[in-house]
Amino acid sequence: MGDFEICNFTLQFLRGRWFMMFASFLIMSGAGATYLFGVYSKTIKSTLGYDQSTLNLLGTFKDLGANVGVLSGLLAEVTPTWFVLTVGSVMNFVGYFLIWLAVTKKIATPKVWQMCMYLCIGANSQNFANTGSLVTCVKNFPESRGMMLGLMKGFVGLSGAIFTQLYLAIYGNDSKSLILLISWLPSLLSLLSVFSIREKKFPRHPNEVKVFYENLVISIVLALLLMGITIAQKYLNFSHSAYVVSATIVCIVLFLPLVGAIREEYAYWKLKMQQLKSAPSRVVIEEPPLPESKPAAGQSMSEIVELPEYASNMEKIEEKKKVGCFSDIFKKPKRGEDYTILQALLSIDMLILFVATFCGLGCSLTAIDNLGQIGESLGYPQHTISTFVSLMSIWNYFGRVCSGFVSEKLLLKWKVPRTLMMTFALLLPAIGNLIIAFPFSGSVYVASLLIGFSFGIQLTLLFIIISELFGLKYYSTLFNCGQLASPLGSYIMNVQIVGRLYDNEALKQLASKGLTRSMVKELTCIGKQCYRNSFIILACANIFGALVSLILVWRTKEYYKTDIYKRFRDQMEENEKEMRMISTAGK
Repeated sequence: MGDFEICNFTLQFLRGRWFMMFASFLIMSGAGATYLFGVYSKTIKSTLGYDQSTLNLLGTFKDLGANVGVLSGLLAEVTPTWFVLTVGSVMNFVGYFLIWLAVTKKIATPKVWQMCMYLCIGANSQNFANTGSLVTCVKNFPESRGMMLGLMKGFVGLSGAIFTQLYLAIYGNDSKSLILLISWLPSLLSLLSVFSIREKKFPRHPNEVKVFYENLVISIVLALLLMGITIAQKYLNFSHSAYVVSATIVCIVLFLPLVGAIREEYAYWKLKMQQLKSAPSRVVIEEPPLPESKPAAGQSMSEIVELPEYASNMEKIEEKKKVGCFSDIFKKPKRGEDYTILQALLSIDMLILFVATFCGLGCSLTAIDNLGQIGESLGYPQHTISTFVSLMSIWNYFGRVCSGFVSEKLLLKWKVPRTLMMTFALLLPAIGNLIIAFPFSGSVYVASLLIGFSFGIQLTLLFIIISELFGLKYYSTLFNCGQLASPLGSYIMNVQIVGRLYDNEALKQLASKGLTRSMVKELTCIGKQCYRNSFIILACANIFGALVSLILVWRTKEYYKTDIYKRFRDQMEENEKEMRMISTAGK
């Protein structure tokens, strides 16, 4: 290839959807910093002298920021993707950098409400990354949205383990420096990708499913690698050089999808070049005249062969433009068609999803946020607690990719509703909660597996189900609205139930030693009873959520028996036909 051809290919590659998908994987790999709260929460608690209820309040505001993404969704409706990603990167840096300044005592100790605000801002930035990259990828791959969402949310699930390896390699075993890494790395990844991630019209790609499975294999290898490294670090004493080597290997595997992106884009570029060479001359293609226009001089009516179809399509487009985001609230379309925002939010299906999410994600977030303190109460060392968080992150990944790929297979082959898999995902954490309530040797490992795996399934299925029931037109806003219940559930479960019951047990232990709260800086509970009653309550909440989700299974069983992707296949075929006609007309 000559210099001009190399520049031409590079430009096409950076603007193509395969590089966009790879860039989105990188952004998602840095968008799961909220799942590391269990690692650095102990540092915040000890440095700033918080009790468990205050720490859980911080965790709730973290969950509030991470799950209330309505602002990013609405912003995406009216601004380009690059602006959404830029806003998110600025918020991420500001929020977490201020937290790092606070715990390192480089600024005056903030008030509790200020720390809550910093955490909320930093965590909310991940919604901008989700909205900018995830929603754009779903719209660019509508027929493979289950696999796409599974992969992208899977990389978010792995981000906790990836960050752990990077901070050990860069800063050593220092949880304060982990907060600093969280502040600058995700922001940098988003800023480097702002002009590559955009919605674009593409024809169908014959190797699309093959590429998704290749990336699935790469992500599984990455997950297994991270699991092996995490277990090895638990039993072996790694030097700083060993941490650097392990982090380098992780980064190499993380960048392997770039190879597939280059291959697919190069094949498409060669095909396009062959078409250009086979055409001896190119002519300017003018837009067809409007329906009421008369034929130009020398042009017969028979030459305007697609005029009625063009006019019909234009009328449909104009009709859609007349329908606003908040119109026809009580005149709901069929499932799968494009709902307006209020049509979706006021539907019974969304109400059921809200209740199920309140119970399922609310309880799972509570367990994840308290994992560090659970390990401490049961006598595990700090290094082992970090292992719990990394393993939960990895099982979180497996839950996400499993829900995407397995539910897609079950749906296409046997017409099994995705909503039924959601019911299954709500029952799994109930078992994990009971294992924490009645612990045994190594029980936290099993509980972290069940809770992390089920959390990944729930979150990914929620996004897929919303796109399938309510359409993609306002998906940027609807998928962010769909997870509003999880911070509310987290607040009720985390602060009002788990935090209060933990502090009550800790105060009982102080009283038995003849001490009062004012005599100790940090309120700590040690023993199996610290989380017993609260996690029994969480298990009951999960079972209730599973029962409620069965209503949605019954309501959607007929819909999932139909071909729900037909209209998207038709649209891709129209795109392909249109591009073929343009290519033919240019010869």
